[in-house]
Amino acid sequence: MTTLAAENLWKYYGDLPALREVTFSVSRGACLALLGRNGAGKTTLLKLLAGLVRPAKGCVTILGRAPREAAARARLGVLGHGIAVYDELSALENLMLFGRLYGLAEPRRAALEWLERTGLAHVRDSPVREFSRGMRQRLALARALLHNPDVLLLDEPFTALDDRAIGVLQALLRDALAQGRTIVMSTHQLREALELATHVALLVRGRLAHFGERTPEMLTEPGRLYRQYGEA
Repeated sequence: MTTLAAENLWKYYGDLPALREVTFSVSRGACLALLGRNGAGKTTLLKLLAGLVRPAKGCVTILGRAPREAAARARLGVLGHGIAVYDELSALENLMLFGRLYGLAEPRRAALEWLERTGLAHVRDSPVREFSRGMRQRLALARALLHNPDVLLLDEPFTALDDRAIGVLQALLRDALAQGRTIVMSTHQLREALELATHVALLVRGRLAHFGERTPEMLTEPGRLYRQYGEA
């Protein structure tokens, strides 16, 4: 079953095409590692998939719907470059706020569960302004997972995380995949992403240079794709 699909996506910034003719689909329970050098178009593609910007041409569907439709947005969890949590609120207050916005029946219970799962239960009542960058990243991940979305769109999820936090994140994402959720993640940290990925997409100057299943060779030699397609 196709959960997410992009068809002939184009996006311009001024006269510059940031994305050109990007087409692919991702099935339920799959994890797509979205790779590419800086400026390749990864963040732009994630924004299009999330419905945050509109394509110049082409279309995106999430569970058969346009990403800007309320029914599709309700099934999306997004972790972008901006952490999108409130500094003056505590970790618990942040998640309870978002839980109410998501329409959860028991926002406090969900917030406490995800603080525990992301290793932040001991600082639940501390203001977020006191958190390290890595702690903020874990809180933002808890926000993205709070409403049990069917599709997760993650932009550089391993940024600023230490080894322990990376292990926590990978375990959470493995659990999400085991539950049939679909993940698309953009990252420069190849090994961490490829350990989770079922599929790999490589963007080169806005074009999809490679799309396919993640192979064992990619794990043993993570830079191989860049050497094979990076100058395409």
